[in-house]
Amino acid sequence: MDWGIPECDKGIGKVILKPDSADLIDGVKVHAYPLWPDDRGYFAEIIRIGQGPAGYFDPATTQVSCALSYPGTVKAFHIHMEQTDFWVPAMGMFQVALVDLRKESPTFGRKNTLYVGSLRPWHLIIPPGVGHGYKVIGVDPAMLVYVTDKNYNPKDEGRIPYNDPGINYDWETQHK
Repeated sequence: MDWGIPECDKGIGKVILKPDSADLIDGVKVHAYPLWPDDRGYFAEIIRIGQGPAGYFDPATTQVSCALSYPGTVKAFHIHMEQTDFWVPAMGMFQVALVDLRKESPTFGRKNTLYVGSLRPWHLIIPPGVGHGYKVIGVDPAMLVYVTDKNYNPKDEGRIPYNDPGINYDWETQHK
């Protein structure tokens, strides 16, 4: 995979407000998922192996994990050369930051911001070569369930500082 750090303008890039936005980074997929609430709470289906947005993931190498993060936490940026991530924000709210680091991509250098979680239940498919991270927004902890199409391999995972000057992502509150 030929990827690198672009020289981006400071900011959060294109804010994605609908799953079929023309501004999405090439290969990123967004799907709304249903919640079934009742007087006890709610039920949400994360994944059906062999069906839906991540239906092509091989059950033999699929890994399901979760991360609970406290308000204000920033976890960014991660990148994979081979692994595809399927993110399901299961609790709380996230400001998800994506940046296309694939030099050969038609959207190289594009940044996307998605506000997802309990107020906008969307699945995200993040392909290899797309840098990704998040900030927990709001006053409550947030839980991200993520499914990967490959088992964890430290040689496939890259890390880029959240404040990388090339990506130039603005993690500050935007609407003050």
